[in-house]
Amino acid sequence: MLEITKHNLFDIMKQSEIKELSVAELQEKLSETRRSYSEMKLAHAISPLENPIQLRSARRTVARIATELTKRELQ
Repeated sequence: MLEITKHNLFDIMKQSEIKELSVAELQEKLSETRRSYSEMKLAHAISPLENPIQLRSARRTVARIATELTKRELQ
């Protein structure tokens, strides 16, 4: 099984932490998180993750970052 489960990307990023990042950092973080989330989904399909709640928290982190990027584009 892949050792993706111990990666720090899936620590829940608070909205205040996301607001402090620059646009370039947000875009980089978004691509990293999306890539790792898709890897986790594939790993989970093959053999269940120890903590499947990580999938939900990763998906929500992706949504938080994408929302902040969209909000900055509209301003």
